[in-house]
Amino acid sequence: MKNIEHIGIAVRNLEDANELYAKLFGKPHYKTEEVESEGVKTSFFKVGNHKIELLQAIKQNSPITKFIENRGEGVHHIAFEVENISAEIKRLKSVGFIVLNDIPRKGADNKLVVFLHPKSTSGVLIELCQEII
Repeated sequence: MKNIEHIGIAVRNLEDANELYAKLFGKPHYKTEEVESEGVKTSFFKVGNHKIELLQAIKQNSPITKFIENRGEGVHHIAFEVENISAEIKRLKSVGFIVLNDIPRKGADNKLVVFLHPKSTSGVLIELCQEII
């Protein structure tokens, strides 16, 4: 794993959250994008060398809808950048991690993504990201 790529935060209302985080960081978000496969609308802030991704559900069956219903708004996942997502999936499965999607999907911000089940990561949803070239 190369570095922390971003931290994902689940929010009920993206516009309100964008306003709040713009005040916090002293600058506006730089990008908004819908990820149809995940049923979310995202917004990104750059903070130093890292990114914060705000996620709002746009579908009732979105994982973000379920997350907010069960836990409320807050930190949803930590994403790590990897060089070869397929190799990382294989490596992590071989040492006992539960991979939620064996085949990487197109995520936000021009990335291929895969998630590790929180049951195998001390309760933290981990996302692996690889830049799509």
